[in-house]
Amino acid sequence: MMRGLFLSILVPVLLRADARPALSGEERTNGEQVLKEVTPMLPEARSACAQVVDATGGVLASAVWVGADGYFLTKASETPEIEKGRIRWEAAKSAAIREIKRLPEHDLLLAQAVGVADVKPVVFDVASPLPEYGEWMAAPVKGGGEIRIGVISARARGIPGLGAAMGIRMDEKPGRSGVRVLSIAEDSPAGAAGLQGGDVILKIDGEAVADFKAVHESIKKRQPGDQVQVTYRRKDKVEVARVRLASRTRIMMNWEGEDFANGGISVRTDHFARVLQHDLPLSPEDMGGPLYDLRGRALGINIARVDRVTTFALPAGVFWKQVAPLIEADRHPPRAIRP
Repeated sequence: MMRGLFLSILVPVLLRADARPALSGEERTNGEQVLKEVTPMLPEARSACAQVVDATGGVLASAVWVGADGYFLTKASETPEIEKGRIRWEAAKSAAIREIKRLPEHDLLLAQAVGVADVKPVVFDVASPLPEYGEWMAAPVKGGGEIRIGVISARARGIPGLGAAMGIRMDEKPGRSGVRVLSIAEDSPAGAAGLQGGDVILKIDGEAVADFKAVHESIKKRQPGDQVQVTYRRKDKVEVARVRLASRTRIMMNWEGEDFANGGISVRTDHFARVLQHDLPLSPEDMGGPLYDLRGRALGINIARVDRVTTFALPAGVFWKQVAPLIEADRHPPRAIRP
């Protein structure tokens, strides 16, 4: 009797489930219909976004125009030698870059596209309240070629920093000369620079290091994104490598190469006074681009891809009052004083 009753309840439920319209293949993947509805809400978003590329055309970071005369902001730690690259926008346009000022507390870099006078800058909203948990956000990526959407996934807060790291384990026993590297973290700055287990570090930025404590002290003075020159000995040959440091938290989270990020994470992921956390599907190369709500308000800049589902953005109120005067001062530098 009970079995018959159970089936009589279950069958109508299954029939109702089968009667629901199935999602198309496109709706299950890219959500083009959703984005079609969102895009008209963001008429200025695509034109405000650009990309910083290296000498080979490889994308280093996104950028956001902040002045019609070519001023832009981008992520500083991903662009250590920005003047060797170019800024690219609207697919076919590009220009040389003039660096103006780095703001290490925000991991931002203010620069100008040389000879550019007709771009459409973003107007940041610094007066409205910050978005709340669960509110939809949008960001242009690929130089404005696409729009990605997601939601605020945590309350706005500060993110403490634990300093910079190369991603090496060192022999703590005193050596005759230098410090022996025991192992290298997966996807680490040291590995990217070519260092290997068994190498002996002799100098950092020209200063001799006699033990592992000296290496720690030297790196501790620096920020994620800084470059250091490491002189090391491999077998009987002395080599030099340039290592771009990363956040210590990034290194420790992924020491063994766990696939916790898939598309990669940013070099610097912490030490921010205040961030908006969201779940938009972005990559490290998308950092430096603007973040919008669905009303079309530019609320900040995406600054760090932290893991598979987490991105931090800097609210505009954190940095804009500092950036705006820098732009004006650069436009109107003081005249030279005659002797």
